[in-house]
Amino acid sequence: MASLIVGQLVFPSENGYKVWEDQSFFKWRKRDPHVNLHCHESVEGSLRYWYERNKVDLSVSNSAVWNDDAVQEALDSAAFWVKGLPFVKSLCGYWKFFLASNPNAVPKKFYESAFQDSDWETLPVPSNWQMHGFDRPIYTNVVYPIPLDPPHVPMDNPTGCYRTYFHIPKQWQGRRILLHFEAVDSAFCAWINGVPVGYSQDSRLPAEFEITEYCYSSDSDKKNVLAVQVFRWSDGSYLEDQDHWWLSGIHRDVLLLSKPQVFIADYFFKSNLAYNFSYADIQVEVKIDCSREMSKDKVLTDFTIEAALFDAGVWYNHDENVDLLSSNVANIVLKPVPTGTLGFRGYVLVGKLEKPKLWSAEQPNLYTLVIILKDASGNVVDCESCLVGVRQVSKAPKQLLVNGHPVVIRGVNRHEHHPRLGKTNIESCMVKDLVVMKQNNINAVRNSHYPQHPRWYELCDLFGIYMIDEANIETHGFDLSGHVKHPTQEPGWAAAMMDRVIGMVERDKNHACIFSWSLGNESGYGPNHSASAGWVRGRDPSRLVHYEGGGSRTSSTDIICPMYMRVWDIVKIAKDPNETRPLILCEYSHAMGNSNGNIHEYWEAIDNIFGLQGGFIWDWVDQGLLKDNEDGSKYWAYGGDFGDSPNDLNFCLNGLTWPDRTPHPALHGTLLEFHI
Repeated sequence: MASLIVGQLVFPSENGYKVWEDQSFFKWRKRDPHVNLHCHESVEGSLRYWYERNKVDLSVSNSAVWNDDAVQEALDSAAFWVKGLPFVKSLCGYWKFFLASNPNAVPKKFYESAFQDSDWETLPVPSNWQMHGFDRPIYTNVVYPIPLDPPHVPMDNPTGCYRTYFHIPKQWQGRRILLHFEAVDSAFCAWINGVPVGYSQDSRLPAEFEITEYCYSSDSDKKNVLAVQVFRWSDGSYLEDQDHWWLSGIHRDVLLLSKPQVFIADYFFKSNLAYNFSYADIQVEVKIDCSREMSKDKVLTDFTIEAALFDAGVWYNHDENVDLLSSNVANIVLKPVPTGTLGFRGYVLVGKLEKPKLWSAEQPNLYTLVIILKDASGNVVDCESCLVGVRQVSKAPKQLLVNGHPVVIRGVNRHEHHPRLGKTNIESCMVKDLVVMKQNNINAVRNSHYPQHPRWYELCDLFGIYMIDEANIETHGFDLSGHVKHPTQEPGWAAAMMDRVIGMVERDKNHACIFSWSLGNESGYGPNHSASAGWVRGRDPSRLVHYEGGGSRTSSTDIICPMYMRVWDIVKIAKDPNETRPLILCEYSHAMGNSNGNIHEYWEAIDNIFGLQGGFIWDWVDQGLLKDNEDGSKYWAYGGDFGDSPNDLNFCLNGLTWPDRTPHPALHGTLLEFHI
C-alpha cells in the first residue's frame, strides 16, 4: 500500500487519491525525530569539533549579509557546519532541477537512475527556487494564497524535481546510511536509485530516512542517484499560514549520516539543581538503535554506554573576547544506573556535578556533553556530543525564574529571512543578528513562527539568549471564513499537529537557551492544543508551555502571553489576585515604519508593576527581498512586486532593522528602554 501511495506522487491513481491532499498521511518511512547527530569517532574528535565550531567571527559587515556571493556563502556555511565530521557528508551544492507546473506535468520516471537530465537547469541546494527565477514569491499576512478548501490544494501546484549524484566514502563500508533533510517546503518524496525511500511534510523540521539497502556500496564505481519531488502546496500548507514570504524548495542542508550497526540515536540531558545551586544531579537518557538482525537483549548485553562533561568555558562576553576551555574536564563522569534500560532500547546515565557553572543570558556557561558507546572489548563504536547548559527554569507566583532569580524578557520576534536567499540560512547572517541584538540590550527571541535552523540554537546557547521555540503551526486564514472550522478543533488534524510539536521538542530539547515551548501561533484554540500541551508537559517538565490562542489565558499556557494588548489591560491582569502566572507579551510595539513611540509606556509599567516580565517586539527584521530596477539600481521589494496575488503589500516591512540588518531609528529607542 505504502509503495503504491508513493508511486502516486508522480502519477495519481484513477480514483484521484493524492497523498499531498491527505492530512492523515504526513510521513512515510520517516525516522523518529531526535537531536542533531554528529557521528563522531572519538571523544577527542568531539572536543576538536566543538572547539573549531565555536570560533565565531563577530566582525560581520552589513554588506556580508546581502552581497552578490550570498549563494556561495550559503554553500560555504553548509560545508563549515559538517567540517571535522568524518561520518557526515554534505550533499549541498548545485543539483539538476526542473520545475513542473503541477504534479501531473512531472517528467515521467524522472527518479530513475537512467533518466537523462542533461537538459535540466541547475539550482543550488539549499535554496528557495523562487529566489532563482523559478515561479514567484508570494507575501501574505493572514489570507491564504490558495483557496481555503482543506485538505485540497489547487491543480496549479508548482512541483520541483531535483536530482543529484553521490558516492559512499570508502571508510563507510559496512555501516548504516541515513539521508537527512534539514527542511523542505512544503512536502516531498525522495528516491534513491529509483526506489522510493520516504515522504514528509512540515517545512521547518528535519526528515530522515534510512537508505542503507538502496545505496551502491563504497567499493562500487556506480554513482548513487538521489531524486526529490517537492510540492509547493500540500495539505500541510494549511498549518503554515505565517506572516512571511511563501517560498518553496529544499531550503536547508541535505546530509548523509553514517552510523555503525548499533548506534546512539537520541539523548536527553537533564540537570536538577540543589536548592542552593551548590550541585546538580545529572541525568542523561540515551536511546540506542540497532539493525534488524540484532536482538534487543544482545544489544544491551554486548554494549556499554557512558558519558562525560567537559568544561566549555564562557567564550563570549561583553568585550567580545573569546575564552574556550574545552580541554578542561569537569568533575563528573556519568555511569549507567544498575537498572539500566528504558523501554526504547536505551540507558539512563546519572551523576553529580559539584559547583556547577550556571547558564543564563548574562553568563552563558556551557559544558560539552560527550556520550560514548563501546563494544564488549571496550572499543569505541559510536560517539555523540553537544553543548549543554546547567540552569533551572521555574515559576513563582506571577514570576518567571531562571536559576532562582526573576528575569525580564527584553525580546524580539525573529523570522528567518535573507534579502537575497529568502528562507535559506548562512552563518554570517545569524551571527549578525545576535551581535546587533546584544549591542542593543536584547536578551530574548521568539522563533516566529516555526523551528529555525539548528545552528541558530547553538549560537543562542553560546551568546546567551533566552528563547521561546515555536511549533510550525499557524492557521490564521481560517479566521476569515465563517464556515470552515479551525484544524485545531478537528480530530482529523490532531495527529499532524501533534507530530509538529513532538518534532520540535525532540530536535531541540538539549538547548539551554530554550525556556519555553510554544504550541504555535494564531491558530485559534481547541482540543488539539490541549493534547499537545499535555504531551509537552509530560515529556519536558523542566520548561514552560506558551500559547497565545484562545485569549492567552487558557489552561494550555504557563505564561499569560497576549499580543498587542493595551498597557492598562496588562496592568489589570498583573494586579488580578486570582492570576498567578507571569505576563510576557508575545507580540507588542509593532515596528512598522516610524513606530515604537509608545514603548516607554510599556516599560514604565513593566519596571514598576509586579507580574509584568517584558515581551517580544514585533519584529526583528524587515522582510524585504533585494530586487533590481530597470536602471540597475536596487530596492527592497515587498508583496505585489513579483506579480503575486493575493498579497499584503509592504506589511512584511515591520522590523527594527532593514533587511541588511542596518538599524532603524526605533532600535535606538529600544536600546534606551531595554536598560540592563
